[in-house]
Amino acid sequence: MMSAIFLLVGISLTVAVGFLVAFIWSVRNGQYDDDYTPSIRMLFDDPVNKNADQTTKTKK
Repeated sequence: MMSAIFLLVGISLTVAVGFLVAFIWSVRNGQYDDDYTPSIRMLFDDPVNKNADQTTKTKK
């Protein structure tokens, strides 16, 4: 009974370390870097859905 708990704890620690290594690898390779988009996002207009405007005009 106790050996099953040690086995499960060992497997869970291995999986957790694997996820930590994958996260560190992705951060070092620039997976989460986006320096350009947030600074220019406010300069662009929201896209206008022309079909939505036409349907509201015809229903009135």
